[in-house]
Amino acid sequence: MEFGLSTFGEVKPEPGTGNAKNAYRRTQELISEAKLADRLGLDVYALGEHHRPDYMVSAPEILLAAMAAVTERLKLSSAVTVLSSADPVRVYQSFTTLDLISGGRAEIMAGRGSFIESFPLFGYELDDYDALFSEKLDLLLTINREQVINWKGKFRAPLKQISIYPRPLQPKLPVWIAVGGTPASVIRAGQLNLPLTIAILGGEPARFTQLTDLYRKSSKDAGHDAGQVQLAINEHMYIAETSAQASDEFWPIYEKMMNRVGRERGWSPLTRPQFEYLRLPNGPLLVGSPAEVADKLVYQYGLFKNTRFLAQIISGEIEHSKLLRSIELFATQVVPEVKRRISQ
Repeated sequence: MEFGLSTFGEVKPEPGTGNAKNAYRRTQELISEAKLADRLGLDVYALGEHHRPDYMVSAPEILLAAMAAVTERLKLSSAVTVLSSADPVRVYQSFTTLDLISGGRAEIMAGRGSFIESFPLFGYELDDYDALFSEKLDLLLTINREQVINWKGKFRAPLKQISIYPRPLQPKLPVWIAVGGTPASVIRAGQLNLPLTIAILGGEPARFTQLTDLYRKSSKDAGHDAGQVQLAINEHMYIAETSAQASDEFWPIYEKMMNRVGRERGWSPLTRPQFEYLRLPNGPLLVGSPAEVADKLVYQYGLFKNTRFLAQIISGEIEHSKLLRSIELFATQVVPEVKRRISQ
Protein backbone atom coordinates (compact mmCIF):
# COMPACT_ATOMS: atom_id res chain seq x y z
CA MET A 1 0.00 0.00 0.00
CA GLU A 2 1.10 3.58 -0.71
CA PHE A 3 0.87 6.20 2.02
CA GLY A 4 0.69 9.93 1.56
CA LEU A 5 -0.63 13.28 2.69
CA SER A 6 -3.29 15.62 1.35
CA THR A 7 -4.31 19.14 2.35
CA PHE A 8 -6.47 22.04 1.22
CA GLY A 9 -4.06 24.68 2.54
CA GLU A 10 -6.29 26.25 5.18
CA VAL A 11 -5.43 29.86 5.96
CA LYS A 12 -6.80 32.73 8.05
CA PRO A 13 -8.56 35.09 5.60
CA GLU A 14 -6.78 38.38 4.87
CA PRO A 15 -8.77 41.41 3.63
CA GLY A 16 -7.31 43.73 1.03
CA THR A 17 -5.43 43.28 -2.22
CA GLY A 18 -1.91 42.50 -1.01
CA ASN A 19 0.35 41.84 1.96
CA ALA A 20 -0.84 38.22 2.17
CA LYS A 21 1.34 37.23 5.10
CA ASN A 22 -0.81 34.31 6.23
CA ALA A 23 -0.93 32.83 2.73
CA TYR A 24 2.81 33.32 2.32
CA ARG A 25 3.52 31.57 5.62
CA ARG A 26 1.20 28.67 4.81
CA THR A 27 2.79 28.30 1.37
CA GLN A 28 6.21 27.88 2.95
CA GLU A 29 4.77 25.43 5.48
CA LEU A 30 3.26 23.29 2.73
CA ILE A 31 6.58 23.11 0.93
CA SER A 32 8.28 22.07 4.18
CA GLU A 33 5.65 19.36 4.68
CA ALA A 34 6.37 17.94 1.24
CA LYS A 35 10.12 18.01 1.91
CA LEU A 36 9.59 16.14 5.19
CA ALA A 37 7.25 13.59 3.58
CA ASP A 38 9.82 12.94 0.85
CA ARG A 39 12.68 12.58 3.34
CA LEU A 40 10.68 10.18 5.52
CA GLY A 41 9.75 7.93 2.60
CA LEU A 42 6.06 8.71 2.14
CA ASP A 43 4.72 8.11 -1.36
CA VAL A 44 2.33 10.93 -2.24
CA TYR A 45 1.63 14.59 -1.49
CA ALA A 46 -1.67 15.98 -2.79
CA LEU A 47 -3.08 19.52 -2.82
CA GLY A 48 -6.73 20.48 -3.12
CA GLU A 49 -8.09 23.30 -5.29
CA HIS A 50 -10.37 25.93 -3.77
CA HIS A 51 -11.36 29.50 -4.58
CA ARG A 52 -12.24 30.80 -1.11
CA PRO A 53 -10.64 33.16 1.41
CA ASP A 54 -10.14 30.35 3.95
CA TYR A 55 -8.03 28.17 1.60
CA MET A 56 -4.93 29.43 -0.20
CA VAL A 57 -4.43 26.73 -2.87
CA SER A 58 -6.27 27.80 -6.01
CA ALA A 59 -3.59 26.60 -8.45
CA PRO A 60 -2.24 23.35 -7.00
CA GLU A 61 -0.04 22.53 -9.98
CA ILE A 62 2.07 25.65 -9.40
CA LEU A 63 2.69 24.88 -5.75
CA LEU A 64 3.32 21.23 -6.63
CA ALA A 65 5.97 22.39 -9.09
CA ALA A 66 7.72 24.24 -6.26
CA MET A 67 7.60 21.01 -4.27
CA ALA A 68 9.00 19.08 -7.21
CA ALA A 69 12.13 21.22 -7.09
CA VAL A 70 12.87 20.26 -3.46
CA THR A 71 11.83 16.59 -3.46
CA GLU A 72 13.17 13.49 -5.20
CA ARG A 73 10.68 10.62 -5.17
CA LEU A 74 7.34 11.93 -3.88
CA LYS A 75 4.38 11.60 -6.26
CA LEU A 76 2.71 15.00 -6.64
CA SER A 77 -1.05 15.14 -7.13
CA SER A 78 -3.99 17.47 -7.00
CA ALA A 79 -6.70 16.65 -4.46
CA VAL A 80 -8.73 17.58 -6.37
CA THR A 81 -8.60 19.45 -9.65
CA VAL A 82 -12.14 20.83 -10.05
CA LEU A 83 -12.44 19.61 -13.61
CA SER A 84 -16.04 20.75 -14.09
CA SER A 85 -14.97 24.41 -14.10
CA ALA A 86 -11.55 23.99 -15.72
CA ASP A 87 -10.29 23.71 -19.28
CA PRO A 88 -9.04 20.13 -19.77
CA VAL A 89 -6.48 21.28 -22.32
CA ARG A 90 -4.92 23.68 -19.84
CA VAL A 91 -5.16 21.14 -17.02
CA TYR A 92 -3.29 18.63 -19.15
CA GLN A 93 -0.60 21.15 -20.14
CA SER A 94 -0.10 22.25 -16.53
CA PHE A 95 0.30 18.74 -15.20
CA THR A 96 2.50 17.53 -18.04
CA THR A 97 4.76 20.50 -17.29
CA LEU A 98 4.75 19.42 -13.64
CA ASP A 99 5.59 15.91 -14.81
CA LEU A 100 8.61 17.21 -16.74
CA ILE A 101 9.79 19.34 -13.81
CA SER A 102 9.45 16.44 -11.36
CA GLY A 103 10.95 13.73 -13.55
CA GLY A 104 7.70 11.81 -14.06
CA ARG A 105 5.99 12.21 -10.67
CA ALA A 106 2.81 14.13 -11.55
CA GLU A 107 -0.74 12.88 -11.08
CA ILE A 108 -4.18 14.41 -11.57
CA MET A 109 -6.99 13.71 -9.15
CA ALA A 110 -10.11 14.93 -10.91
CA GLY A 111 -13.37 15.68 -9.12
CA ARG A 112 -16.45 17.84 -9.17
CA GLY A 113 -15.39 19.68 -6.00
CA SER A 114 -16.91 19.96 -2.55
CA PHE A 115 -17.57 23.71 -2.95
CA ILE A 116 -19.25 25.58 -5.79
CA GLU A 117 -17.36 28.91 -5.90
CA SER A 118 -15.46 28.01 -9.06
CA PHE A 119 -18.62 27.74 -11.17
CA PRO A 120 -19.64 31.43 -11.18
CA LEU A 121 -15.97 32.44 -11.04
CA PHE A 122 -15.25 30.77 -14.39
CA GLY A 123 -18.66 31.33 -15.96
CA TYR A 124 -20.37 27.94 -15.62
CA GLU A 125 -23.91 27.06 -14.55
CA LEU A 126 -24.53 24.81 -11.55
CA ASP A 127 -27.39 23.21 -13.48
CA ASP A 128 -24.67 21.67 -15.70
CA TYR A 129 -22.74 20.31 -12.71
CA ASP A 130 -22.59 16.65 -13.76
CA ALA A 131 -22.70 17.17 -17.52
CA LEU A 132 -19.68 19.46 -17.32
CA PHE A 133 -17.65 16.90 -15.43
CA SER A 134 -18.56 14.04 -17.76
CA GLU A 135 -17.68 15.97 -20.89
CA LYS A 136 -14.46 17.45 -19.56
CA LEU A 137 -13.28 14.13 -18.17
CA ASP A 138 -13.84 12.61 -21.61
CA LEU A 139 -11.72 15.32 -23.22
CA LEU A 140 -8.95 15.02 -20.62
CA LEU A 141 -8.75 11.26 -21.10
CA THR A 142 -8.77 11.68 -24.88
CA ILE A 143 -5.85 14.12 -24.74
CA ASN A 144 -3.99 11.82 -22.37
CA ARG A 145 -4.52 8.81 -24.65
CA GLU A 146 -4.18 10.19 -28.18
CA GLN A 147 -1.51 12.18 -30.01
CA VAL A 148 -3.86 13.84 -32.51
CA ILE A 149 -7.17 15.01 -31.09
CA ASN A 150 -10.52 15.00 -32.86
CA TRP A 151 -13.16 15.85 -30.30
CA LYS A 152 -16.48 17.65 -30.05
CA GLY A 153 -18.60 18.52 -27.03
CA LYS A 154 -21.25 20.92 -25.81
CA PHE A 155 -19.38 23.28 -23.50
CA ARG A 156 -16.24 24.22 -25.44
CA ALA A 157 -15.03 24.62 -29.01
CA PRO A 158 -14.26 21.36 -30.85
CA LEU A 159 -10.72 20.17 -31.51
CA LYS A 160 -9.94 19.07 -35.07
CA GLN A 161 -6.65 17.38 -35.92
CA ILE A 162 -4.91 19.15 -33.03
CA SER A 163 -2.03 17.90 -30.92
CA ILE A 164 -1.62 19.11 -27.34
CA TYR A 165 1.86 19.86 -25.97
CA PRO A 166 3.95 19.25 -23.99
CA ARG A 167 3.60 15.50 -23.49
CA PRO A 168 4.56 13.94 -20.15
CA LEU A 169 7.70 12.03 -19.29
CA GLN A 170 5.49 9.16 -18.14
CA PRO A 171 3.72 7.18 -20.90
CA LYS A 172 0.48 8.79 -19.69
CA LEU A 173 -0.46 10.98 -16.75
CA PRO A 174 -2.15 8.97 -13.98
CA VAL A 175 -5.70 10.32 -13.72
CA TRP A 176 -7.58 9.46 -10.52
CA ILE A 177 -11.26 10.12 -9.84
CA ALA A 178 -12.12 11.52 -6.42
CA VAL A 179 -15.57 11.09 -4.88
CA GLY A 180 -17.30 11.82 -1.61
CA GLY A 181 -20.13 9.32 -1.74
CA THR A 182 -21.94 9.50 -5.07
CA PRO A 183 -22.63 6.02 -6.51
CA ALA A 184 -22.81 7.31 -10.09
CA SER A 185 -19.27 8.70 -9.81
CA VAL A 186 -18.01 5.40 -8.44
CA ILE A 187 -19.64 3.47 -11.29
CA ARG A 188 -18.10 5.83 -13.85
CA ALA A 189 -14.61 5.30 -12.41
CA GLY A 190 -15.06 1.53 -12.50
CA GLN A 191 -16.38 1.49 -16.05
CA LEU A 192 -13.49 3.67 -17.25
CA ASN A 193 -10.98 1.57 -15.28
CA LEU A 194 -9.66 4.69 -13.53
CA PRO A 195 -8.07 4.74 -10.06
CA LEU A 196 -10.53 5.94 -7.40
CA THR A 197 -10.09 8.04 -4.26
CA ILE A 198 -12.90 8.02 -1.70
CA ALA A 199 -12.94 10.77 0.91
CA ILE A 200 -14.35 9.48 4.20
CA LEU A 201 -14.87 12.67 6.18
CA GLY A 202 -18.03 11.65 8.01
CA GLY A 203 -19.92 8.47 8.85
CA GLU A 204 -18.58 5.06 9.78
CA PRO A 205 -16.02 3.77 7.27
CA ALA A 206 -17.76 0.38 7.11
CA ARG A 207 -20.67 2.06 5.34
CA PHE A 208 -18.39 2.95 2.45
CA THR A 209 -17.83 -0.69 1.54
CA GLN A 210 -21.00 -0.33 -0.53
CA LEU A 211 -19.11 2.12 -2.73
CA THR A 212 -15.90 0.12 -2.96
CA ASP A 213 -17.86 -3.04 -3.80
CA LEU A 214 -19.78 -1.10 -6.44
CA TYR A 215 -16.51 0.23 -7.87
CA ARG A 216 -15.02 -3.23 -8.28
CA LYS A 217 -18.28 -4.65 -9.65
CA SER A 218 -18.53 -1.84 -12.22
CA SER A 219 -14.96 -2.47 -13.28
CA LYS A 220 -15.58 -6.20 -13.67
CA ASP A 221 -18.87 -5.70 -15.53
CA ALA A 222 -17.05 -3.42 -17.99
CA GLY A 223 -14.56 -6.18 -18.77
CA HIS A 224 -11.66 -4.94 -16.66
CA ASP A 225 -9.61 -6.89 -14.13
CA ALA A 226 -11.25 -5.79 -10.87
CA GLY A 227 -8.39 -7.35 -8.93
CA GLN A 228 -6.01 -4.76 -10.37
CA VAL A 229 -7.96 -1.59 -9.56
CA GLN A 230 -6.28 1.15 -7.55
CA LEU A 231 -8.28 2.44 -4.61
CA ALA A 232 -7.32 5.23 -2.21
CA ILE A 233 -8.97 6.23 1.04
CA ASN A 234 -8.65 9.84 2.28
CA GLU A 235 -9.38 10.82 5.91
CA HIS A 236 -8.53 13.56 8.38
CA MET A 237 -5.52 12.70 10.56
CA TYR A 238 -3.65 14.14 13.51
CA ILE A 239 -1.24 12.10 15.64
CA ALA A 240 0.48 12.92 18.92
CA GLU A 241 2.40 10.87 21.46
CA THR A 242 -0.78 10.15 23.45
CA SER A 243 -4.44 9.90 22.59
CA ALA A 244 -5.43 12.68 24.98
CA GLN A 245 -2.80 15.03 23.60
CA ALA A 246 -3.95 14.41 20.02
CA SER A 247 -7.57 15.03 20.95
CA ASP A 248 -6.89 18.22 22.92
CA GLU A 249 -4.65 19.71 20.24
CA PHE A 250 -6.77 18.80 17.23
CA TRP A 251 -10.25 19.53 18.57
CA PRO A 252 -9.99 23.36 18.44
CA ILE A 253 -8.90 23.52 14.79
CA TYR A 254 -11.30 20.75 13.70
CA GLU A 255 -14.23 22.37 15.49
CA LYS A 256 -13.60 25.76 13.86
CA MET A 257 -13.23 24.31 10.38
CA MET A 258 -16.23 21.97 10.51
CA ASN A 259 -18.55 24.52 12.10
CA ARG A 260 -17.48 27.24 9.65
CA VAL A 261 -18.40 24.97 6.74
CA GLY A 262 -21.41 23.67 8.65
CA ARG A 263 -22.90 27.15 9.00
CA GLU A 264 -22.80 27.52 5.23
CA ARG A 265 -24.49 24.18 4.68
CA GLY A 266 -27.01 24.23 7.50
CA TRP A 267 -25.41 21.53 9.65
CA SER A 268 -25.93 21.37 13.39
CA PRO A 269 -22.87 22.58 15.32
CA LEU A 270 -20.27 19.90 16.03
CA THR A 271 -19.81 19.22 19.75
CA ARG A 272 -16.86 17.76 21.63
CA PRO A 273 -18.75 14.52 22.44
CA GLN A 274 -19.54 14.08 18.75
CA PHE A 275 -15.87 14.67 17.93
CA GLU A 276 -14.85 12.00 20.44
CA TYR A 277 -17.37 9.62 18.89
CA LEU A 278 -15.72 10.12 15.49
CA ARG A 279 -12.41 9.12 17.09
CA LEU A 280 -13.71 5.70 18.17
CA PRO A 281 -12.19 2.60 16.49
CA ASN A 282 -15.04 2.39 13.96
CA GLY A 283 -15.12 6.15 13.27
CA PRO A 284 -13.61 8.16 10.39
CA LEU A 285 -11.29 10.45 12.37
CA LEU A 286 -7.68 9.29 12.62
CA VAL A 287 -6.89 11.34 15.70
CA GLY A 288 -4.93 9.66 18.46
CA SER A 289 -1.69 7.95 19.33
CA PRO A 290 0.38 6.12 16.69
CA ALA A 291 -0.93 2.78 17.95
CA GLU A 292 -4.56 3.91 17.71
CA VAL A 293 -4.16 5.25 14.19
CA ALA A 294 -2.32 2.12 13.05
CA ASP A 295 -5.11 -0.07 14.44
CA LYS A 296 -7.73 1.91 12.54
CA LEU A 297 -5.81 1.77 9.26
CA VAL A 298 -5.36 -1.99 9.57
CA TYR A 299 -9.08 -2.36 10.34
CA GLN A 300 -10.00 -0.25 7.32
CA TYR A 301 -7.66 -2.17 5.06
CA GLY A 302 -9.65 -5.25 6.03
CA LEU A 303 -12.78 -3.44 4.83
CA PHE A 304 -11.52 -1.90 1.61
CA LYS A 305 -8.31 -3.67 0.53
CA ASN A 306 -7.20 -0.20 -0.56
CA THR A 307 -3.93 0.28 -2.40
CA ARG A 308 -3.32 3.83 -1.11
CA PHE A 309 -4.09 5.87 1.98
CA LEU A 310 -3.99 9.68 2.11
CA ALA A 311 -3.90 11.39 5.49
CA GLN A 312 -5.59 14.78 5.17
CA ILE A 313 -3.76 17.42 7.18
CA ILE A 314 -5.68 20.39 8.62
CA SER A 315 -3.87 23.53 9.67
CA GLY A 316 -5.21 26.22 11.94
CA GLU A 317 -4.27 27.94 15.16
CA ILE A 318 -1.72 25.31 16.08
CA GLU A 319 2.05 25.42 15.95
CA HIS A 320 3.28 24.10 12.64
CA SER A 321 5.95 22.13 14.47
CA LYS A 322 3.14 20.00 15.91
CA LEU A 323 1.76 19.26 12.44
CA LEU A 324 5.25 18.28 11.33
CA ARG A 325 5.53 16.01 14.36
CA SER A 326 2.20 14.40 13.42
CA ILE A 327 3.55 13.72 9.93
CA GLU A 328 6.75 12.31 11.42
CA LEU A 329 4.85 9.94 13.72
CA PHE A 330 2.70 8.84 10.79
CA ALA A 331 5.71 8.09 8.57
CA THR A 332 8.02 6.54 11.17
CA GLN A 333 5.64 4.66 13.47
CA VAL A 334 2.23 4.20 11.86
CA VAL A 335 3.19 3.34 8.28
CA PRO A 336 5.79 0.66 9.14
CA GLU A 337 3.40 -0.97 11.60
CA VAL A 338 0.50 -1.01 9.12
CA LYS A 339 2.71 -2.43 6.37
CA ARG A 340 3.97 -5.15 8.71
CA ARG A 341 0.50 -6.20 9.81
CA ILE A 342 -1.24 -6.20 6.44
CA SER A 343 1.57 -8.23 4.88
CA GLN A 344 1.12 -11.11 7.33
